[in-house]
Amino acid sequence: MNDDILIRVDHISKKFCKDLKRSLWYGLKDVALSLKGNVEHRNRLRKDEFWAVKDVSFELRRGECLGLIGHNGAGKSTLLKMLNGLITPDQGTITMKGRVGALIELGAGFNPILTGRENVYNNGAVLGFTKEEIDRKFDAIVDFAEIGEFIDTPVQNYSSGMKVRLGFAVAAQMEPDILLIDEVLAVGDMGFQFKSLNAMSEIMKKSAVIFVSHTMQQIYRVCSEVMLLNHGSAIFHGNQIGRGVEMYLSRFARQGAQVAGSGEAVVKDFSMNSKGLRENGLGTITLPYGADLGLDVEIELDPSVPEALVQIVVWNQQMLPVMDIVGTGLEGYYFKRNATGRHKFHVDIPRITLNYGNHYFSVIIISPDAGKVYCRHDNAGVIQVIADTMSGAHHLYEADWIETTKL
Repeated sequence: MNDDILIRVDHISKKFCKDLKRSLWYGLKDVALSLKGNVEHRNRLRKDEFWAVKDVSFELRRGECLGLIGHNGAGKSTLLKMLNGLITPDQGTITMKGRVGALIELGAGFNPILTGRENVYNNGAVLGFTKEEIDRKFDAIVDFAEIGEFIDTPVQNYSSGMKVRLGFAVAAQMEPDILLIDEVLAVGDMGFQFKSLNAMSEIMKKSAVIFVSHTMQQIYRVCSEVMLLNHGSAIFHGNQIGRGVEMYLSRFARQGAQVAGSGEAVVKDFSMNSKGLRENGLGTITLPYGADLGLDVEIELDPSVPEALVQIVVWNQQMLPVMDIVGTGLEGYYFKRNATGRHKFHVDIPRITLNYGNHYFSVIIISPDAGKVYCRHDNAGVIQVIADTMSGAHHLYEADWIETTKL
């Protein structure tokens, strides 16, 4: 690891005003005060002002990638704009060393009436490269962006994905010392996202990267440390990425049960238990990693439904399916309607190996041919898994490891 510090942020803060007219008036007053050498106005909030970023500090070395996470409005984009020199902090200092490449807004830096080719040369020049250097990189940029047949088309005719591909290709191939990326990879298709993430791993060998994303899998994939912003303040910063991600995800309140479908089936009851542990009355049960879990489900079928399949799907905090609880044959559990239409089921799930954090249950009742959804009951219950470690994977499996090295 190179100890070369490329980014040093020292207690920076930035405030904005909610009211446009008052903001313009404050701006005029601040200019006048600054000319007189008075900067005290930078340290306090006036009417309608708020801190978009408050007292943030960090250092980033070559070979490191800082993941910035937080809710919308947490201050991530404001911080990146200060790092890129688009706005100045009201407090603190920022020291940047080397060439800076930035993708902080979709299409930022592109002139829409110029062609892709012309924009490549413009962006390269902004990064400080000569025409000869850009000439040597040009074919690689076009190849990476996968827009060869459109390279001489005005950028205003590009799709959002094409703009992202070209912008990232310029930043990646020009090998800046510092690369700032703000969520734009989410616009690209899956294939380009994989290619971009792999490219970031190569870029990090020579650069310092700051990466903003709401996709936690991408944060796990490329980042060496993470910072969680909340209303402008850094409430977590460190290399324990799992802990930072868990803090971020836990800040989103669980919604109540949601029911969809034709209405020809209803989930009347859903409860959970595990060796004396029972849910807390709010539909949540806390389980240690590796514990067994029992589910009790009561379903009522309409007289018009003679038979059905039921399955239980478990989702993680990012609303990704992590477990499908089915019957024999790896399909939903099949049952025929009885005389009353009321059915009770007990389901035993041995040894929960899910990752640390909250997981949500959906009960889904469908026709035997899977052509009709009678009921989809989301957020029926929550299990909070407690483990000694956290991972970016959905499951944590303890395996038997045997060293077979021969000396």
